[in-house]
Amino acid sequence: MAKTSYTFPSCLLLIISLLLRLFKSFVEKLLIIKPWRTRTTTATATATATMPNNNKSLIIISKHDLPLDISTRLRLDSVSTSSASGDFGNLVHATPAGVFYPSSVNDIVSLVNFSYNQQQPSGAAPLVIAARGRGHSVRGQALAKDGVVVDMCSLNGGDGGKIRVMISTRSSVGWPCGYVDVGGEQMWIDVLRGCLDHGVAPLSWTDYLYLTVGGTLSNAGISGQTFRYGPQITNVSELDVVTGRGELVTCSRKMNSELFFAVLGGLGQFGIITRARILVRPAPKRVKWVRMLYDDFVAFTRDEEQLISVHGDKEGVFNGLNYVEGSLIMHQSPPNNWRSSFFSSSDVSRITSLDVPHGIIYCLEVVKYYDDHDVSNNAIDKELEELLEGLSFIPGFCFTRDVTFEEFLNRVRKGELELESKGLWEVPHPWLNLFIPGSRILDFNSEVFARILNDQSKATGPFLLYPMLRNKWDDRMSAVIPEEDVFYTIGLLHSSGFDDWEIFQNQNEAILLFCEENGIKVKQYLPHYTDKDGWKNHFGSKWERFWTRKARFDPKMILSPGQRIFN
Repeated sequence: MAKTSYTFPSCLLLIISLLLRLFKSFVEKLLIIKPWRTRTTTATATATATMPNNNKSLIIISKHDLPLDISTRLRLDSVSTSSASGDFGNLVHATPAGVFYPSSVNDIVSLVNFSYNQQQPSGAAPLVIAARGRGHSVRGQALAKDGVVVDMCSLNGGDGGKIRVMISTRSSVGWPCGYVDVGGEQMWIDVLRGCLDHGVAPLSWTDYLYLTVGGTLSNAGISGQTFRYGPQITNVSELDVVTGRGELVTCSRKMNSELFFAVLGGLGQFGIITRARILVRPAPKRVKWVRMLYDDFVAFTRDEEQLISVHGDKEGVFNGLNYVEGSLIMHQSPPNNWRSSFFSSSDVSRITSLDVPHGIIYCLEVVKYYDDHDVSNNAIDKELEELLEGLSFIPGFCFTRDVTFEEFLNRVRKGELELESKGLWEVPHPWLNLFIPGSRILDFNSEVFARILNDQSKATGPFLLYPMLRNKWDDRMSAVIPEEDVFYTIGLLHSSGFDDWEIFQNQNEAILLFCEENGIKVKQYLPHYTDKDGWKNHFGSKWERFWTRKARFDPKMILSPGQRIFN
């Protein structure tokens, strides 16, 4: 067999070829190939869109493009990106290019700075970034397709990390109060427990406490306390925010106020909340928890509105209830559900045997806080009796429980754990959350509750309905509510299978269509729209200000692309 002989040039070429192959293999492991996204400009707004598949240009983004001090925080593996490609809603999935695990706020500043200052070819958009807390959005709002998701919980080491709480008490109008400083990544359950160690607590809550501070403040943060104390966003006095320009800014009502008001309820469009200063007061020890049942919607809403009108603080004494919510009991939404198991089995039997119009029972739920000294002289029972006197609930269907303050606030957790154990928590959640003008709530009941919901035979989850007061909100903030003094929040908290969620989506669309055709000017809470006109209609008179704030604080449209407002 003849031996193959190599001349010096051919050997050199072979070596170069081998080296090139090795280099190519090495590069392919490091790089992410990402389509350019071009920005289309109109006279009033800009939007970001993916170029057609038949005409793609490519940007190559490597973790080695990042500054050395944060490059190790970015993970590109499929396990990490898959974990950040969905949310609680389980309806929208979008895979990011990478997931960023910051160890400090400065890491987040560096990442946003990198995106803002990165040189792109003409017409290309910068790397988009979404802050993710517990991923409890329901329509992909916390996702970042082809971008970077920031895992905020890594700032405190994830679940069980040490909460950063500092409390400073002071005296104001006769009773002690103060504030607590917490990271935007902290969960409200940890805020509660950290505060209770000092004998204080925030005033305004959400029904579910395993959400991050930054997440709820980016929306509003509502629950049965909102009629009294306002949403969570009005209980904040100061923030630290990483803007879309990569700047860490401290802001309040008096310092950098435009950013402060923009971020609160701003859907993550203007900055990432890394610290919040939240107002607190002395925490009660226990609560009286009452549910009353109605078969008349007019009487139900009249009593709800009466109860939220009884309020006031006088010499440190709270007059009125601390919490008012309402819900529907029907074959699609049984008396006990994951939100809370309030009723005993014998109570459930009595309730389900009631013969009521349209098969709908309206449940009015109220809470009165108290301390141990209120029990000795029966003061709390007397006050509660006076507050509920004259209400028109069905005789014999008033139920009372006495629980600790923490047990009440954390009431949803037990139901969550039960569903998790059965594999029923991480399922599609085609929720619809609305704010309804108070003047149209009877029309909404007649069509939506009595007909549209009743046409669906499957049990789906809790249906919430309770009033709020406009004067407890701050119109300078980005959150949007109806124009009327009294409005209702509606929460249709559906759970479904992976093969039938569209049934509930179609039902939601039918409800929105009914409102549109009948001039009911609803506002979505946790809003979701698919085009610019939908967002402009949602924000109404606030749209121009919202747009101006975006141009000021995130001019390159880097933040929160999953909301699909500008991206």
